[in-house]
Order: sequence, then C-alpha cells, then structure tokens
Amino acid sequence: MADAVSRAGGATRGAELAALNLAAPLVDGVQVLVPRRLAANGVGEATAGNPYAEAPAGAATAGIGPKLSLSSATADQLDELPGVGPITAQKILDYRAAHGPFRSVDDLDAVPGIGPTRIEQLRDLVTP
Repeated sequence: MADAVSRAGGATRGAELAALNLAAPLVDGVQVLVPRRLAANGVGEATAGNPYAEAPAGAATAGIGPKLSLSSATADQLDELPGVGPITAQKILDYRAAHGPFRSVDDLDAVPGIGPTRIEQLRDLVTP
C-alpha cells in the first residue's frame, strides 16, 4: 500500500493515511479509498454522496465516516467500497432482493465474487 501511495505521487494534504494499513499488500483490480481528514468542525470534506464524507465530532471511527448499511445502501454507495465495483455492487443488490436484508457482514460470503479476503477488507466499513 505504501508503495502505491508513493507511486501515485504521495498523499494529498487532506488524506487521512492513519486510516489505512500502509503495510497491506495490494491485489490487482482492488480499489483503495483514502478517507479525508475531518475538518476542525468534525465534518469531512468529501461530497455528500460519499458514505465516508461525514462523521460526528468524536466519532469512534478515526477519521472514517459512519459505516455503510449493506441492507439499505445504493449501488453507487456500494461501488465506493474498496474492491467493490459496479458489477459486484449489483450482485450485492441482487442478493439482497432475493434473500432480504443482511443479518451479518459474513452473509456477503454468499454473494458471487466476494470471498473471505474481501469480507475482511469490508468488515470495518459496513454493517448488516
């Protein structure tokens, strides 16, 4: 991860690198989202459509906004998650339509194309 940040020209001034595991290996095709630092008022600087944009001051998520609900997220919101593109986002929506709301993050294992590694990447970013 640290090499990828370096090759990309380094982090921007607003990036919250403390929220990333810079020692983590990257896999080809995985999207890495770098959260923005919270402004002094406790609100992120990202756009309102980004699920990581805002967090109340003192949030326990160390610079990352509230967790995204798998049971109510839109395709666009799911697409913002690391390793989830538009096709996987649609598969999550299809699974939810066929089986009802997610009861656990581990239910993602039943979604085609999502395995244990991806679930672990998403575990701290989503709720059932």
